[in-house]
Amino acid sequence: MPNDLFSLESKVAVVTGALGLIGREHCRALSDAGARLVVTDVSEEGCTQFAREFPRAIGVGADITKRAGVEALHARTLAAFGSVDVLVNNAAINDKFETPAVAAELSKFENYPIELWQQSLDVNVTGMFLCCQVIGSAMAKGGCGSIINIASTYGLVAPDQSLYCRPDGTQSFYKSAAYPVTKGAVIALTKFLASYWGSQNVRVNTLCPGGVENGQDECFIANYEKRTPLGRMAKSGDYRGAIVFLASDASSYMTGANLVVDGGWTAW
Repeated sequence: MPNDLFSLESKVAVVTGALGLIGREHCRALSDAGARLVVTDVSEEGCTQFAREFPRAIGVGADITKRAGVEALHARTLAAFGSVDVLVNNAAINDKFETPAVAAELSKFENYPIELWQQSLDVNVTGMFLCCQVIGSAMAKGGCGSIINIASTYGLVAPDQSLYCRPDGTQSFYKSAAYPVTKGAVIALTKFLASYWGSQNVRVNTLCPGGVENGQDECFIANYEKRTPLGRMAKSGDYRGAIVFLASDASSYMTGANLVVDGGWTAW
């Protein structure tokens, strides 16, 4: 297969949640494939600093849960590069509790705070909706584009609560309903938009990553590895090839699909 199928030399890519663990790797992969980059997250300073790592990139701080924030992001992108060819909707939040002692109790479904539920919906679903509505609509008017929505294996299967069980049998944490519900919504939105914009040559696909090792408790990592056919958690760079594939002409006949890269997690 010719290497130019994977080239992004003429493309402009916007990556939301660019300062996160895999967001940074998405940016590196797209840049290495030749794309001009817009790295965006909530911190303008952080984005500007990170953008300096790349030969052709700008950093833009944006609140994607507000339409005005997404419109400003789009306007600055057009001013810098003239168009958007690839949109990677990576921004998302995952539950974190400041006090480990109360994490197990607060994360129980029966006790889960409505404020955290709403926050997850705002970022993981509404933020993606607005980015697609503003930036994706412009792609549709231009007659081309690739949108990559980042979901999760927990958008496909229920959380395995035993992963968060300590060796002594106590529960350190419960994975809340908010994360799988919002990631399931990402997959549904992807299918909707793929059908809606297919005639306008805008491809919309989902990437479903598995868990990434990032300094978690040893017992969690061990539990996860036992649950995964490949016997390990993902490294942060394990999704680079999938992102370039979905962004490039290598996936030109692919839309409405869910690319699962999870070490086999959902195979059993």
